[in-house]
Amino acid sequence: MDIEDLQTFVAVADAGGVSAAARQLGVSKSIVSRRLLRIEAEFGVQLLARTTRGAALTEAGITFRDHAARASAEIDTAREAILPAGELRGRLRVAMPLTFGPTHFAPVLAEMAQQHPQLHIHTSYSDRFVDLIAEGFDCAIRVGYLQDSNLIAKRIGPIYGKLVASPDYIKAHGSPETVEQLVNHQALMQGTETWQFLDGDKIVTVQPQGRFKADNAAALAAAAVAGLGVAWLPDCTTHQYVASGALVPVMTRYPPPSAGAYVVRPPGKYPTRKVRVLIEMLIECFTRNPDIWGLDR
Repeated sequence: MDIEDLQTFVAVADAGGVSAAARQLGVSKSIVSRRLLRIEAEFGVQLLARTTRGAALTEAGITFRDHAARASAEIDTAREAILPAGELRGRLRVAMPLTFGPTHFAPVLAEMAQQHPQLHIHTSYSDRFVDLIAEGFDCAIRVGYLQDSNLIAKRIGPIYGKLVASPDYIKAHGSPETVEQLVNHQALMQGTETWQFLDGDKIVTVQPQGRFKADNAAALAAAAVAGLGVAWLPDCTTHQYVASGALVPVMTRYPPPSAGAYVVRPPGKYPTRKVRVLIEMLIECFTRNPDIWGLDR
């Protein structure tokens, strides 16, 4: 049985349909369908029930899916073990944040592709939190404060930020000086997150309120410049605005604790060598270029 057929079956099972799996694998739907038919013909049993909404696993398919996933992982591990030292091949699917991905992380992926010509790198840029398992990603880069999950995370570097507002907003509404005053101001947020601040050695948590929300730091920075409210933003997003005077740091006596950049991956005993190499290159990038992350403090 072809390993690609096994991997394709697992992708369809996890994605819930041929079309979604074809996008993940970077092949046509007809290729995916042919691979599925070969597996079912070899076993003489239906593994997937095609529906108008996609594909659902049959009872046999549910049983076979876990075996196929383990076999695929074992073969990938074996391939890595016998490759020449340092050589990577196969496919690496990475989910990147749209806010920092193209400017800060994409050069690392380009360098990785240049060093490993047999490696296929597929990257998706979005500020939404993708489902790594359901959408078939090997790993994702996430920035900020990690939410609790069953994913395995590796911190690749710190991210510092601050509260900022425009001079016009401060002129019209005043500048918050304490955590208690902050709740009376318009907050520019990604969603319903909480903000944390350091009061000496103690961490104080605030539930900000505001009418303007966006899942992109650049959009929140633009809203802050326009005078819509107060925003907690990473230094690498605001340093140009602060340098020009378009934004002003506020509530500086209560700095936010440092956040971080992380590589997260689905649960498993060991990361693949492709993911390990990416993590090493990203850590080196943070160490080599601290100024672009606002770490020169």
